[in-house]
This record gives sequence, C-alpha cells and structure tokens, in this order.
Amino acid sequence: MNTNLHLSLAAEKLGEYLILNHAKIATAESCTGGWLAQCITEIPGSSAWFDRGFITYSNAAKVDMLTIQSELIETFGAVSAEVARQMTQGALQNSLADYAIAITGVAGPTGGSIEKPVGTVYIAWQKRAQPAQLTLENYSGDRQEIRRQAVYTALTLIPSNYPP
Repeated sequence: MNTNLHLSLAAEKLGEYLILNHAKIATAESCTGGWLAQCITEIPGSSAWFDRGFITYSNAAKVDMLTIQSELIETFGAVSAEVARQMTQGALQNSLADYAIAITGVAGPTGGSIEKPVGTVYIAWQKRAQPAQLTLENYSGDRQEIRRQAVYTALTLIPSNYPP
C-alpha cells in the first residue's frame, strides 16, 4: 500500500469519526505547511466536518493567527510542547471547531539542534473544553518523509484517543 493511500484512509477514518460525533475539526500547522488540511480536504464531503486550517509557518503567523504569546516562543522555541498546545487552543478560539490538531517540528534538512534534532515533531490535539494532549515524535528520513509521518500521526490521534 502506498503512503498516499495510507494518508487518504486515515483522513477518511477521521471524517467518519467526526461525522458520527456531529463534530468539526480545525488544524494548525507549521512544519507540515498545510499538508494535514490538504489530506482532509481531499475527502469528498469534508466541508461537513472540517472547519478551517491555519498555516502558521512563521512565528509571526503563530502570534497573529493563533494568539500565541511571543514570550512563549522566545522561552521554549517554536518547536516545543508549550507552543504545540497553545496552537490547538488558538485554533479552537479562532474557529467553530470541536477539535483541533497542531503540528510543529523540525523537518530538515537543516534547522535542527542537539536538543531538537531534525525529525523532532510535537503534535498536540484537543477537544473543546478539555486540556490539550501531546505527543513528541522523533521521525527519521528526508524532509518529505518526516512531514508525511507527522501528517499520518496527526490524522489518527482524534479517533484513537476519544471514544465515539
């Protein structure tokens, strides 16, 4: 099975879950540059369960679009658990969604550090009125493969963590 099919099937499963629960989702993406939202919107009828997506590749976009405090980014870095959690909260505050997923990471090939090497990706997800949850992933591969793995993981988090 090719990886695009994996992404498509995961997006369909997410959509089925959201339809079953009469819910909508918003996305907030940094290193994946909108790929998560693209996978979702490739599913026919996704407008019934996808509210909106925020592509916040720059720190300024995170501050402007998701109301993340610049001090948080300065203290912990844009690639951090704290920022990922705030990204989901910002997506929920600035949308009509019931759930939000956020991705921030280092996809490479440059930009990594000893503390946060290439492949470090934080993915947060949140149901409105509940605290954000978080996973720290350490993916391997080239830039495209790291981003693909992050998108796939993000697509699977809501259905696997919230019973229908």
